[in-house]
Amino acid sequence: MTDVHDRAVRPDTAARPRTVVVCGVGAVTAQGEGAAALWEGIRAGHSAIGPVTGLPMDGYGTAIGGEVPPLPRPAYDYLAAFGGSEREPAVDFALTAAAEALHQAGLAGLPAARWGVAFGSCNGGLRSAEKLARRSREGTPLPDDALHYLLVPPQAIAEALSAAFALKGPALSVNTACASGAHAIAHAAEAIAAGRADAMLAGGSDAFTETAFAGFTSLQSLSAKPAAPYSKDRDGLSLGEGAGMLVLAEESVARAAGAPVLAEVLGYGLSADGYHATAPHPEGEGAARAIRGALKAAGITPGDVGYINGHGTGTPKNDSAESNAVRAAFGEAAQKTALSSSKSMIGHLLGAAGAVEAIVTVKALVEQIAPPTANFTGTDPKCGLDAVPDTGRELAMNAALSNNFAFAGANACVAFGWPSGRRFTVPAPPAAEKVVITGGAALTPAGDGLKALWEAWRQGRRLGTDEDGLRVARAVFDPAAHIGARDRRRMDRLSQLAVASCRAALAHAGLQADEHTGVVLGTGLGPMRSIEDFLLPVLGGCPAHGSPAVFPNTVFNAAAGQVAMHVGAKGPTSTVTTGHAAGASALTVAHDLLLQHRAEAVLCPAVEDLSPGVLAAYRQLPLFGDAGYTLAEGGIALVLERESSARARGARILAEFAGHAAAGDAAGIGRWNTEGEGVGRAMRAALTHAGLTPGELTGIWANAAGLTRADAPEALATARLAAEARCPVHTPKQTLGEPVGAGAQLAALLALTAWTTPESGVPAGPVLINSSSLGGTHISLVLRPATEN
Repeated sequence: MTDVHDRAVRPDTAARPRTVVVCGVGAVTAQGEGAAALWEGIRAGHSAIGPVTGLPMDGYGTAIGGEVPPLPRPAYDYLAAFGGSEREPAVDFALTAAAEALHQAGLAGLPAARWGVAFGSCNGGLRSAEKLARRSREGTPLPDDALHYLLVPPQAIAEALSAAFALKGPALSVNTACASGAHAIAHAAEAIAAGRADAMLAGGSDAFTETAFAGFTSLQSLSAKPAAPYSKDRDGLSLGEGAGMLVLAEESVARAAGAPVLAEVLGYGLSADGYHATAPHPEGEGAARAIRGALKAAGITPGDVGYINGHGTGTPKNDSAESNAVRAAFGEAAQKTALSSSKSMIGHLLGAAGAVEAIVTVKALVEQIAPPTANFTGTDPKCGLDAVPDTGRELAMNAALSNNFAFAGANACVAFGWPSGRRFTVPAPPAAEKVVITGGAALTPAGDGLKALWEAWRQGRRLGTDEDGLRVARAVFDPAAHIGARDRRRMDRLSQLAVASCRAALAHAGLQADEHTGVVLGTGLGPMRSIEDFLLPVLGGCPAHGSPAVFPNTVFNAAAGQVAMHVGAKGPTSTVTTGHAAGASALTVAHDLLLQHRAEAVLCPAVEDLSPGVLAAYRQLPLFGDAGYTLAEGGIALVLERESSARARGARILAEFAGHAAAGDAAGIGRWNTEGEGVGRAMRAALTHAGLTPGELTGIWANAAGLTRADAPEALATARLAAEARCPVHTPKQTLGEPVGAGAQLAALLALTAWTTPESGVPAGPVLINSSSLGGTHISLVLRPATEN
């Protein structure tokens, strides 16, 4: 098979759309192991919600949930990569579901570099973090506890999946709370449609945590009985755990391999409510825009949709808001469309919900059956739609939707089509155009603003000070200078950094955000300060000590939600957590959303806050013992626009975002390929995407941050790239510190400033920017000055 990066044409400017199909599914839920067990239970209306035995349940608002029964261990030993000994259930669930999906798809022979992973989770390896925190608090740590911090970041699960199945294409983790699994499917479908991969393993996983049970108890959202979505007597949700994984592939690739084609991914819609940290817009305004977006992208009408697998949590506000959203998007067709909730039978799987419910939607299409809503007690007039109560029914349908709406107002809807039924004509891809950068802002250890950052780098100042054996550079940031006291009240520091940097970037771009402006946020660490603030009192006392004011900030996308609320950006939103490459990952997602005309502009903040627990983990991990390494924090934001949109409003264009690519080493959690094989592939592919040769580069902004085990492989790959000898390699993180996932934004702003500063001595020409995670996920970006063709 010809590799896309050897083709003369840019992969995202293909003349015809690439059809994305589902050719394998796998699941682990309270119904048991396997997608068949899931579907049989759901189709029969069997509720598997019962007493939870794997956690101490005293003090919670309920003692029940959708608990996964004991499972055999997955074949892949992910602990061996870093020498760990204690397993993480969210990883086990994901590996088990993935093995089933890949076996069903049977796409043997597809090159490893053409396979990618898009993984969604709300909590990642939080259960491991809880165990580590409890043992530390009780003074009973295990000898290898420090190593297990590597299991906590969500990206570790994506990289475990890549390593387990030797998938060396793009790998990212997405954390949009309860919509994470749906976002993972959307981003995976986009990667295939753009030609960056031929197949993607997409889905989500979450395990029960004390944090989740205590958090939803603090919000008084849990029901003491199995959830009864859309019912008049509903009083709360039931939590669940498990994983769902789907194999998505380009249709011709799947058919050539003889893979089963279960369904077609017709399209997706994403939106931000911009309304409240936890409650949905009561009229479902944001959710309706996501549903309309999915219909438009799929080229279908409400009348074409036979079934909707609803978000249906069982809480009074969510169910009525969703029903209002469906009515707003569907009009009169809403009353004729079946809408049921799988959560009534397996619980709310948080970040895995979107993936598991997508599998149910696919199965419903394959078998032409609308599955039921269990535990139904009668229609609530505030909902009022056809909830398929108690018993499934045969239903002829050609298209179905899967809805997922999350904390912080992140909405997602995915449209699936039945290959055996009427084929829909998916709209042709938009005409190719450029993505440009029109604004930026920085809150860093160098100070507040771009000028302070530039001067620190120009002078070669090494920032930071020693803090108990780890060099740390903290952001110089006064929230009161950017955000009013009332707005700051419910924001944690991560959200404050995000809102302040985005406001400054919008001002720099001269742009007023609206529903055509998206937010794609990157963070490698996420809201660990809020997680610590919420969890530690719970561990020290009882679940009742969990604060309802803090809990909403424990989801990774809380900061993006605050941005949407406070600047009015209500377009597509996502939060990606690709470790130390999170900011670069956010930029690639935003780039592709813009090319598909899903937004006119996208805010791309990368934000990191160094909490006490985070610093303790970095000190203990053997990866960070190098004397030249500085860990930094900050908030750095860029404004991306389609060139036509920017020129139409007379914007000043700072640079062209000309190309990008991602590649993985698939070496395991916390490991890189020592020869730099993955980072080399990412650099070459990004240049091909931009239509450039290495000899045309005028600079390489390296990932190098003072960690020998990461810097040395990148140096080898850079040498093999064979750029001109005069092409400088810049290493700003070695002096300014590594702002965890914000490195790409840091380098981009320095490159832009250098081009417009005559005395910089930096030539104005195409540059390559590298970012890498700790587990060998590599992303390369190509920027051109605005004066370039």
